[in-house]
Amino acid sequence: MLRGNFADCRTTSFLLLLGFTFVMAIEKVILVSPRGFCAGVDRAISIVEEALRIFGRPVYVKHEIVHNRHVCDELREKGAVFVEEISEIPANSVAIFSAHGVAPKVREEARAKNLRQIDATCPLVAKIHIEVEKYAREGKQIIYIGHKGHPEAVGVMGVRPEATQIIERASDIGGLKVNDPSKLVFLTQTTLSVSETKETIRALKEKFPLVSSPPSEDICYATTNRQAAITGLAKNADVILVVGSKTSSNSNRLVETARSFGVEAHLLDDVSELKEEWLEGKKIVGISAGASAPEFYVNQIADYFKSRGAKVEELRVIEENLRFVLSPELKAYREKLGAAQSSI
Repeated sequence: MLRGNFADCRTTSFLLLLGFTFVMAIEKVILVSPRGFCAGVDRAISIVEEALRIFGRPVYVKHEIVHNRHVCDELREKGAVFVEEISEIPANSVAIFSAHGVAPKVREEARAKNLRQIDATCPLVAKIHIEVEKYAREGKQIIYIGHKGHPEAVGVMGVRPEATQIIERASDIGGLKVNDPSKLVFLTQTTLSVSETKETIRALKEKFPLVSSPPSEDICYATTNRQAAITGLAKNADVILVVGSKTSSNSNRLVETARSFGVEAHLLDDVSELKEEWLEGKKIVGISAGASAPEFYVNQIADYFKSRGAKVEELRVIEENLRFVLSPELKAYREKLGAAQSSI
């Protein structure tokens, strides 16, 4: 399983081989929570693992299941094959859609190749797809606040492209083409910066006072909670390390949040990317992790500092206990497998 158990006793010898030479004055390491895997990521990884157990290798995944290098490398070793286009998947194979979601045309392409489709889209992303469809049917124009080219944004924009426009920031609002300001609604990507998105929404409402808000917050609980945790951590740390991959939107937003409070912050996949100059003159290191980063790599970095004499403590800002069930398609396949095995 991928729940933070990626390695074993090799950690200690690995740290010794790094050869870091900093003369550190790090006295304390603060591990902030919540951090790391969210419910959507945990569910998506479980879906790939369960699909491999049911169908065997290979299973094909449209885009990286989540944006974390270590997670994807581990799943590749188990038999997952990551592709960017449905055309790369052989007919009659198992196709899993990543946590970021896909446009309807992708599902149509998969049906045309007779692929067994398993949807690992995060339920909170799926909610936005449903909202886009609903508002488009009501004749509304949709303004989607998100990062152009990000897989989540590509999927959302593909639901009703004729009714949806995308903006990334407040400065993009002037380029919008609005037919009827009274029939305007905005939605947002789940992994955005909370503070920056509020500014964009404020500017959007100034320009279009009649614009409607979504029925509930689109930025997901995990993104909001981790940014709130970073806010608390910034008050107590000289430098903040965010564990996550460069392709991870929510991990990058954590770095930006820390820096917005004037605290030096850096993104790294694991302890091998730790740099000497980041620690010069620092005494307290704060550590967080993006929603797709395994806990093992957080502990790996904390253990490195602990081995150098630093005290490690936890800062709990918000408690999380949300869990998502597996996709209905996968549950159905699992039940069929169980029935077939019991009849043998």
